[in-house]
Amino acid sequence: MLIFPAIDMRNGRCVRLFQGDYHQETVYDATPAAQALVWQEAGAPLIHLVDLDGARAGHPVNIDSIRAICEKVTIPCEIGGGIRTEKDAEQMFSLGISRVILGTAACENPELVRSFLSRFGAERIVVGIDARDGMAALRGWLETSRVKAAELARDMAALGVKRIIFTDIATDGAFTGPSLGPTSELCRIVPECSIIASGGVSGADDAAKLAALKLPNLEGVIVGKALYDGRTTYQELAAAAGRP
Repeated sequence: MLIFPAIDMRNGRCVRLFQGDYHQETVYDATPAAQALVWQEAGAPLIHLVDLDGARAGHPVNIDSIRAICEKVTIPCEIGGGIRTEKDAEQMFSLGISRVILGTAACENPELVRSFLSRFGAERIVVGIDARDGMAALRGWLETSRVKAAELARDMAALGVKRIIFTDIATDGAFTGPSLGPTSELCRIVPECSIIASGGVSGADDAAKLAALKLPNLEGVIVGKALYDGRTTYQELAAAAGRP
């Protein structure tokens, strides 16, 4: 299982929100680009980027920070937040992003996902499913849809999506441990998809619990606040997940 450090961007800064609440923000000292280099040097295979302003605005916003990150590091980066059109995706790819994440757009417009897959290929497209009480959340978690997260996953797999990032919002930034049950269920529901877990990891023990599930399609876990707050290190997480 892989460990993917997260960089959340707001107003050009590296921040973390508590359970997606824009009023509960912690700002970190490093610039997004400098932080990306730290994760690369720690051994991360990929960096997970989130444009928080973009998620609210409905289009990419932190363009300068994204460009700076891609210029600074040589490992791949994925980006989510505000990607609603093929033009948005093209812009991200032109900056050096390796794969883009569709969240709100995937839920509201499945045909757009089909179009993205056809134009860019399944390896460059990720669907982010963020669940609140089992329902898919939209627009940077500001809204909750009437679509069940499990049903959305099935629909995306049927379209040809090969990679899903699953976040249980209740665990995000709360240090309560990863959402083992719902993550396991999602892996079972769409065995043809690689699943990346997100939210709740507070230390190496949590990474070990996810790895111990031995789910063949659980590709990795995204970790943010636990790393930034110094509760653990990338090396500790990687070792617990069974990585060298």
